[in-house]
Amino acid sequence: MAAKKTDKIDKVPTALKKGDPVMVIAGGNKQKRPIKGQVSKIKAIVGEKGDRVILDGLNLFVRHKKAQGPGQEGGKIQVEKSVHISNVMYYVEKLKKPVRLTRSTLKDGTRVRGYKDPTSKKFVQLDA
Repeated sequence: MAAKKTDKIDKVPTALKKGDPVMVIAGGNKQKRPIKGQVSKIKAIVGEKGDRVILDGLNLFVRHKKAQGPGQEGGKIQVEKSVHISNVMYYVEKLKKPVRLTRSTLKDGTRVRGYKDPTSKKFVQLDA
């Protein structure tokens, strides 16, 4: 009998990293607060496949927490929920718009992240 394909969880390939500035290009949340077009930083990359990101200060939900014992309080807590990684793009402050990240190999063999500048069509390196 052949091995199941579900035994191995493949990571989603992405050039985004923790701390990168991103713009939300799609989506919102269930509480009728659209987050499309807002700029934030990636706080964490989560999910089994690494396919979701938590954005700093965006996609906030309210959780109602019950007191777990004497001395602990209950109440409303704001929680940042995750957004699918396909709904965000790297944001360049200089251009004031999101760009698609690519990877390139330099002449010495090192791989770097960057993007193609839409005006000059040249590769702009992000990592120094």
